[in-house]
Amino acid sequence: MPRPPLNGLIDDLYYLEGAPPYARLTLPPAPTALLVVNLGAPFRIRGGTDAEPAEYADGCVISMPTRAFEFGYPPGTRSVGAHVKPWGLAPFLPVPAAELCDRPVTLEQIWGRAAVAGLRDRLATADGPHEMLTLFEEELRRRLRETAGLGLVSRTGGVIAAAGGAVAIGDLSAAAGVSGTQLAKRFKELVGVTPKRLARAHRFTATVFAIDPAGPIDWSGLAGGAGYFDQAHFGHEFRAFTGLTPTRYVEVRRRFLREHPGHVLNGWPLPSD
Repeated sequence: MPRPPLNGLIDDLYYLEGAPPYARLTLPPAPTALLVVNLGAPFRIRGGTDAEPAEYADGCVISMPTRAFEFGYPPGTRSVGAHVKPWGLAPFLPVPAAELCDRPVTLEQIWGRAAVAGLRDRLATADGPHEMLTLFEEELRRRLRETAGLGLVSRTGGVIAAAGGAVAIGDLSAAAGVSGTQLAKRFKELVGVTPKRLARAHRFTATVFAIDPAGPIDWSGLAGGAGYFDQAHFGHEFRAFTGLTPTRYVEVRRRFLREHPGHVLNGWPLPSD
């Protein structure tokens, strides 16, 4: 967990090195954003709206997605990154988050080539992962800027997260003292999606994380407990978020468990190969 004030924007900082479990991994959309500084061979990303993957040598920035995207990893990967709260990228972006929705961009496009090259050099020559993460955190702190509406969005986003997405958006805007239109506008600027879409992502993610792929699954009970109208509605959400039916999703999760038991990435990324 980073220190204040970054802890209100970022869930965690991480260092990743080694061979990935699969050459390609699909990440279903979740209520989180991603900022990665790549220190190894280029990786490839196929975003939600892209037919073909694009190569990312320096790193990438992904605002909160609405569709699954695919990571193609080199045989040996090495990177430093941040799992960012849905609104947490806003103070680091030169454009509204909505412009990046389902459009992963390189880190150079956000911070500039010279700045990113300098950061990568410092990280690559650091004395171990702990120093690398310290340098990365310092860089993020240095780049923080004042962002209009951030308090409103973070407070409201926190309420949505705490409720697992099971909230009435009208009640949120009333509690915040703004109109629904004003709230949606701020969310689009700073998160990239509306409060309603963020709530959908939280509800779906919480429901999927409640699935134990190693055991029997009561799909009807799971859908009803999560507040979906019926199992058909739940199945539609599953396909919209993952591109898979619920049963196919569990098959893929079970493959991961079988082939890589106890792997740190098991739980959300799915094998694409």
